[in-house]
Amino acid sequence: MKASPKKVLSLVLALCTVVCVLASCNKQEKKDSDQTDFTILGGMSTLSSGYDSNPVMEKLAEDAGVTIEWDLMSDSLGEIVGTRIGGGQLPDAFIAVNFSQGDIAEYGEDETFIDLTDYITPEIMPNLSAILEEYPDIRSAITMADGKIYGLPSAEMMGTAAIGAEDNYGIYSIPEFMYINKTWLDELGLPMPTNLTELHDVLVAFKENDMATKNGNAAGMTIPFSSGYDQWCWGQEMLYAGFGFTNFTNDVCADLMVNENGEVYFASAQENYRDAVTYIHDWFAEGLMDLEMFSQSQSQFIAKGTAGRIGVLTYWEAPEILGKFADDYVFLPPLKGPEGTEYADTCEVNIRANPAVTSGNLNITSACGNPELLCRYFDQWYDGEVVMQLQYGPIGIYFSEEKDENGVWVPLSDEEAQSRFGKSSGELKGQYEVYGPRLILPEYYNSIFYMEDRATQRLEYLENDWLPYSHNRNYYPLDVTFTADELDTIDRYKADFVGQVAEYEGRWIKDGGPTDEEWNEYLSILEDNCGMNKLLSVYQDAYDRYTAAAK
Repeated sequence: MKASPKKVLSLVLALCTVVCVLASCNKQEKKDSDQTDFTILGGMSTLSSGYDSNPVMEKLAEDAGVTIEWDLMSDSLGEIVGTRIGGGQLPDAFIAVNFSQGDIAEYGEDETFIDLTDYITPEIMPNLSAILEEYPDIRSAITMADGKIYGLPSAEMMGTAAIGAEDNYGIYSIPEFMYINKTWLDELGLPMPTNLTELHDVLVAFKENDMATKNGNAAGMTIPFSSGYDQWCWGQEMLYAGFGFTNFTNDVCADLMVNENGEVYFASAQENYRDAVTYIHDWFAEGLMDLEMFSQSQSQFIAKGTAGRIGVLTYWEAPEILGKFADDYVFLPPLKGPEGTEYADTCEVNIRANPAVTSGNLNITSACGNPELLCRYFDQWYDGEVVMQLQYGPIGIYFSEEKDENGVWVPLSDEEAQSRFGKSSGELKGQYEVYGPRLILPEYYNSIFYMEDRATQRLEYLENDWLPYSHNRNYYPLDVTFTADELDTIDRYKADFVGQVAEYEGRWIKDGGPTDEEWNEYLSILEDNCGMNKLLSVYQDAYDRYTAAAK
């Protein structure tokens, strides 16, 4: 059958279109292979002055022949990342987002993230390839169930063994320490509190005497106790130690814990949790807790600390939050429970998992036209002296210009840092620290650089003053793997469960409760609507497999 002239014309036009598209694609492919400008979106420290003015970052980009536009933030990162991925507005890569194992698997499967396996070679990434040769477990940790690698590895292998302890507990095992204004305490002639009742009385005294006025603040600006709410290193959880637990933010699932018998449970469904939030509400009602603890950003929290308004607070380290007032504060060890209660002799600090090797801090997306060059750039981050400077700060700013007689880089003392830069070494670290993919290997300490004095001090406090209150040292590991069905269950229930727990806990601290009726209703909601028992079953099965394999 002879085709009509109209159909022939349509066929010709269609063929021309295909040819044009193919030519365009070939042209685009050539153009992309020459890409040297990249956009990277992700997280950075609240204290950071940005990466564009960081001399280490400038040199790394220059050496790799790339230009990077950094789109970085310290607040609202998760929301922005979700919006960008959902809307298909992808950067060339995400950095310091800390994507979960499930996220990485999902975004790898739908090709949002590309497989990096073919780029992790001695020719393209010699530094990282050498590390993976020496540490095959790191390669295993970043290889997903489909055999592909969708992110570059990150881990900081710093723990109590570095100060001579028999067991190695990571520096993040207990993320938040309490600090108390010892200057205020001394001026009022008050002893260091040892239990929650004594701390309550101290906070009342701080408020009634409006102690912040002594630091130049207006009347009524004193905040007896301040923290965030369920924040990983500045939350309220340390107050719960007097009730037998500390449910620090857990990277697997909020409130997920393991008892001494290896049984998985949620702290938020236990009676001592109910007693703790009921007790803390009384403090909140008396105006002893920061009324903005549920809504304040880290920047707002820091502003209060540097203004000298806070009596007691939780945070990773005092200088970062308290500025010139840091010397007024001392560590406040974990406290026993309230006097006259069943918790009067109770103090238990639970530990978080030691940092696992993760691959959610540098993920290259399908929008990147030249992933090989970007991988070459990031391979520089796996050089020992480079990662040292990304972690702490540049040579000549955080570290002295010359190595010592042992060939090791030495950090500036606080006195040197203040003299040369008008800042403490901790403040310099906050300003220059770069978040992202980095491996700080055990052999780096004391061979490439010395562990900073602050880290040594923190590990000493961890070993000597906090871990003695941790009688059950079981924790839920970060590198537990889940089956596809288990991940489906987690995806279905986890967000609702975590959201409900956070909502009820916040409500009870602010408004009071729970009554018996409210508590029973809460447990029913967690079980019936939020799949609590299904989640526990999944987490228990995965934990049992993990411990069996370890044996």
